[in-house]
Amino acid sequence: MYDKLIDLLTSVGALIFYTVIYFLGYFATHGLNLIADRRLLNRRIAGLVVVFFVAVFHGYKIISSPLPAGEETEVAIYALGYYVIFPVAVIVGIFLYLTWQEKKDNESL
Repeated sequence: MYDKLIDLLTSVGALIFYTVIYFLGYFATHGLNLIADRRLLNRRIAGLVVVFFVAVFHGYKIISSPLPAGEETEVAIYALGYYVIFPVAVIVGIFLYLTWQEKKDNESL
C-alpha cells in the first residue's frame, strides 16, 4: 500500500517539475517579448518547446544511465513512461484544451 502511495507522489512530483519548466519557458518568453516591446514568440508554444527539450534530455538520462543491480530493462522503460511521457502528455493535453477554449472564445465574440 505504501509503495503505491510513494509511486503516486513521485508521479505528481514529475508533473509538478514539468509544470514548473513550462511556466519558466512561458514567463521567459513573456519577458523577452516585453524587452523587445513587441510579440516575438508565442508564450504558450515556447513553454511547450522548453518542456519537450527538457523531456528529451531527461529521457536520455533515464535510458543511458546504468540500471540498478538485478533489475531488468523494463524498469528503465517504466521509469521513462511514468516520469517523462505521462507528465508531458498531461501538459500537452492541457495546452491543447486551453488553446481550443481560447479559439472558441474568440469565435464567439
